[in-house]
Amino acid sequence: MKKVLIPIGIILLIGIFVYSKAVGVYNTFVQTEETVNAQWAEVETQYQRRADLIPNLVNTVKGYADFEQETLTGVIEARAKATSITLQADDLTPENIARFQEAQDQLSGSLSRLLVAVERYPDLKANQNFLELQAQLEGTENRIAVARRNFNQSVQGYNANLRTFPNNVFAGWYGFETKGYFEAAAGTENAPTVEF
Repeated sequence: MKKVLIPIGIILLIGIFVYSKAVGVYNTFVQTEETVNAQWAEVETQYQRRADLIPNLVNTVKGYADFEQETLTGVIEARAKATSITLQADDLTPENIARFQEAQDQLSGSLSRLLVAVERYPDLKANQNFLELQAQLEGTENRIAVARRNFNQSVQGYNANLRTFPNNVFAGWYGFETKGYFEAAAGTENAPTVEF
């Protein structure tokens, strides 16, 4: 009888250990995924803040009748494209992040062209509404950079947790997949040329 109880006890202990490990790993996956989801919500919030500021900026600039209409149209179209791309937290694949980032980079480029074009209009540059909107936009860009950095850090922790052994085995069982990162825009590795 004792010979039968020892193997059963060993199997029972192994079963309890595997069950405990599986539950602990699953709970850790859920917690780190929720951190990623929260950071993604912060990224979206900051991009939405920027999108909300743009119509006010465009309307302020529109008041100057001789301002380049093509530049304003470019900003409006880029904003429409950027806000049309929605990405859910459970679909943060590298491809989807890249698509989202590309639309946001196009909007950033359009805004940069708008702010460069403003330099030719001293009255507009001195307009208090424009100055306040420009300061808010600059602050928002900083918030976006911080939110993206925090998101990437949370994704790094989540992905590292999923890819380490034995967690990678459990990740496959539970259906958890790695998330994508924000990456630098194409061409940012080259320093801009400054000429005087």
